[in-house]
Amino acid sequence: MSRLLIVDGHAYAYRAFHAIRELRGPDGRPTNAIYGFIKMLEKMRVALAPAGLIVVWDGGLNAERVSLLPEYKAQRPEMPDDLRPQLDAIGEFLAAAGVASYCVSGVEADDYIGCLARQAELAGWDVVIASADKDFMQLVSARVGLLNPNDKSGVLWGRDQVVAKSGVPPEQVADWLALMGDAVDNIPGVPGVGPKTAADLLRNFGSVDALLERLPEVKSDKLRASLQGAVANLRRNLQMVRLMAVPCEFVPEQLALRPEDAGRLRMLFEQWGFKGMLAALGGVPREQQAELI
Repeated sequence: MSRLLIVDGHAYAYRAFHAIRELRGPDGRPTNAIYGFIKMLEKMRVALAPAGLIVVWDGGLNAERVSLLPEYKAQRPEMPDDLRPQLDAIGEFLAAAGVASYCVSGVEADDYIGCLARQAELAGWDVVIASADKDFMQLVSARVGLLNPNDKSGVLWGRDQVVAKSGVPPEQVADWLALMGDAVDNIPGVPGVGPKTAADLLRNFGSVDALLERLPEVKSDKLRASLQGAVANLRRNLQMVRLMAVPCEFVPEQLALRPEDAGRLRMLFEQWGFKGMLAALGGVPREQQAELI
């Protein structure tokens, strides 16, 4: 069965940046995120052997979400100065390595990944989304799984793992997020409702819409009052956390791994001082390889 691997670009670049605290090229420029990203991508390629691969990058905030909640993601710190220039370098590597990538202004990576995953699924492909973002749990199905880098077991997350993590199945994840909110995205939930309470409510009522229709059935006076005071926010949250439709087209030929440009890769590895990677291209004598990074 054909498999598509979709990588959450910014998530893995940040992960690589923080995993390797200090690494610089011969010119003194930081290369820790580049090196870590390349290593993580290669590990995934070997483990999953995908027929198609794409790295998707955030193109900025979705205008509709910002209009619904101006504070959306406003609490996030600025990108570290040493990371920003490395993103362009990672893009250069991907182009030379024959790996597709996507970034369009105003399109959030989550939405494009969701669109592409659903289209590939409809085309009969298996899909693996590499990301720790809990928003993607709503996409999990018989054909769509998650590779969560926080799970050291390396197991592909399916329905059972989503239920174990959230307490609800994938089809209820958006409602679960709407109830408890998402601090990472600065989306406030219902006061007093955390992951467990949200899961309990959904087990009893099925969805946020059904819950709001049957509010008198909520036994706790305090919880019922909290829900009543958050009706408008809950309806807004549902719009915020659901993956939005964006223009995308699943074209397998465009996602297939292309032949790498060995000359370009050699130049980049020399520029960054990645002697071990250079050796793998045949650019360093074998007797020197023991000293390589």
